[in-house]
Amino acid sequence: MLRHLVTAMFLLTPALALSAAEGCPTCPTCPAAGKPADMAIADLKSAIAGKTVLLIDANGSASYAKGHLPGAIDFAAHKDDLAKALPADKAALIVAYCGGPQCGAWKSAAGAVAKLGYTNIKHFSGGISGWQEAGEKLEPAIQ
Repeated sequence: MLRHLVTAMFLLTPALALSAAEGCPTCPTCPAAGKPADMAIADLKSAIAGKTVLLIDANGSASYAKGHLPGAIDFAAHKDDLAKALPADKAALIVAYCGGPQCGAWKSAAGAVAKLGYTNIKHFSGGISGWQEAGEKLEPAIQ
């Protein structure tokens, strides 16, 4: 019996490895596919100034109301109709962020955007805390 179990595990292991190596084509946050590239703050500031990015705040509506990166949309408020809030161009730059480097809420936003067919998704790992530490202001400004 043990021999059959070992044989079955040996036969299944390559298939599992292949699935992980192939990744998930619709989810950039899949562990097998890796995570989206991190966007440096200087590049993000430039994209915001040039109006070439759509930011998605994944911190929740209460946090969003207190302050968010300039031009960001509230993922929680748009979750059910996200496609309406996104650009028509599926190659448009979309950057998801949350509270900071230890926060993982951005993954839900990035995954939802990817499922809609967008291909240029990045992550700003600094999040709100990194933005403020760099001396940048939130909108609306936190009192």
